[in-house]
Amino acid sequence: MSAGGGTATWETLPFDNRSLRKLPIDPDKSNTIRQVPGACFSLVQPDPLLNPKLVAVSPEALGLLDLAPSEWQRPDAIEYLSGNKHIPGSRPAAHCYCGHQFGVFAGQLGDGAAMYLGEVVNARGERWELQFKGSGKTPYSRMADGRKVLRSSIREFLCSEAMFHLGIPTTRAGSIVTSDSRVSRDTHYTGNAVMERVSVITRIAPTFIRFGSFEIFKPLLPGNDRAGPSAGQWELMKKMLDFVVESYFPQVWSKHSSDRERYQHFFREVCRLTGELVAAWQCVGFCHGVLNTDNMSILGLTLDYGPFGFLDAYNPDHVCNGSDDQGRYDFKSQKDICKWNLQMFAVAIEHYLPADVAKAELKAYDDAFNAAYSATMRKKLGLLHAAKDTATDAALIDTLLDAMAESGADFTNTFLVLSKLDLDAPEALLPLIRRQQLPREDALRGRQSKHDPAQILTMMSMYNANAAAFQAHGITLAYLQEQLMKLQRLSDLADLSDAEYEEMCDGKWRAFLKLYAARCRHDRDQHAGGGAQYLAARAELMAKTNPVFILRNHIAQRAIERAEKGDFSEVNDVLERLRHPFDAKGVNIDKLTHVPAHALDLCITCSS
Repeated sequence: MSAGGGTATWETLPFDNRSLRKLPIDPDKSNTIRQVPGACFSLVQPDPLLNPKLVAVSPEALGLLDLAPSEWQRPDAIEYLSGNKHIPGSRPAAHCYCGHQFGVFAGQLGDGAAMYLGEVVNARGERWELQFKGSGKTPYSRMADGRKVLRSSIREFLCSEAMFHLGIPTTRAGSIVTSDSRVSRDTHYTGNAVMERVSVITRIAPTFIRFGSFEIFKPLLPGNDRAGPSAGQWELMKKMLDFVVESYFPQVWSKHSSDRERYQHFFREVCRLTGELVAAWQCVGFCHGVLNTDNMSILGLTLDYGPFGFLDAYNPDHVCNGSDDQGRYDFKSQKDICKWNLQMFAVAIEHYLPADVAKAELKAYDDAFNAAYSATMRKKLGLLHAAKDTATDAALIDTLLDAMAESGADFTNTFLVLSKLDLDAPEALLPLIRRQQLPREDALRGRQSKHDPAQILTMMSMYNANAAAFQAHGITLAYLQEQLMKLQRLSDLADLSDAEYEEMCDGKWRAFLKLYAARCRHDRDQHAGGGAQYLAARAELMAKTNPVFILRNHIAQRAIERAEKGDFSEVNDVLERLRHPFDAKGVNIDKLTHVPAHALDLCITCSS
């Protein structure tokens, strides 16, 4: 529902808290840090904020709840949005889940800073779960305080809405509130903690159930000293499986009558949705940063925005999370990591879905990813017709990405520049492309490794002597070999002069432009409307597929710095721009260039 169409008030939101009716609630009402066996939720209450202030709202997101716009403009709206005042009909609770973090099972995690408020059913019959994030301690807060600070809250708020307007499946963010309450944070884990403002965002999604929700049943296995808090409680697992399939995959529930068929097709759908999601990430240059199993939605939604980043200069090895020392979650690895997460999900429900059946269903992930990725990349290149031989377009895309990687070309801007291709004089585009690529010095800095060759060679020698010890920490021989290759490429780049670097980049781009122009001419010949109509259709397709504006880190950082000084205007200005990411009004493609050098040095961590 669009903003302005709702009639509900804070007092009349139509809550129907089905999850708490259908799934077991922790009988222990104490809000103490502990293991929570035999339950999916623990009842909690938000901690109040001191002098809360409204930073921004998303009318589209709050409109999903049928809230009238006047409701978030009420003087007491801030009390509801901060958690200081109970929303009638809500029933705050924290969800219990586990997760594999950086490849290792971490045991019980849960909503350590988030709270389920309830489920609102709007006038269209849509069910939306409402959450607070940053609202205080829960039984799952572990060593933390259950709070979030302004900088991380702004990033999640803006990116949730940015992804929605880009057309990428995501949880939503309805509002962000900050306060005079303070907590201590050590942003870069250097021992230099500072006091930061406590902030709360309102999150909205059909459900926040994730892969890790099913890992609470994980038994103690050889080689792992942790189990889920509800290990081996198979009847509870079945109850949860049935609830999830019936509630969120009703077409699967109604079409199939046996448990085996229902769970098999449910898993297939999760694989498909996840494959389509990851393809969308790769096509827009989005790097999630923390792809643990507890951050993977069963609905294929982008979930839990932490140290994410959109690519500036294209680098397949880009690691957006400053805490990811091994680069497990780098950009190019997202496809494989999410498939691994699906395998862990399959292990979690193996008691009801045999391993061989789940393994066969993983093909749905590969098929969905490949189909969505190929189709979207063709659109980004303005190709109206798929090639008869799929390898043709795959080779073209690979050649483009290789040229972008070698030259450090801006991922977003490059596709905008390609829309100006002259099919009969492709090399005329080179001057514009050169404006998008990094100077050699910046390219070198962006590819620096945390290791040196001697360290890697020593680690490889140690790996051969005790592979199990390295694998227990997620380090494989393939990873070490890849690090060595990265260092060699870095050395090769360092050996080039500026002129040699530019010549190398031009050579890569000439090779691509030659292939690209030939492919576009063939595409034109297939088009029934002729040359002029083809060019118009091509331009329209590229304009609808390639964003002009994305949430780059330096854009978010500028809004954060102003907000921390009490000026929220930049947050709202950026939000407004993110609502229209494909609007090229006022943008001169001829003047586009790569991001400023200082933007390449921004480091985002898990500290929030």
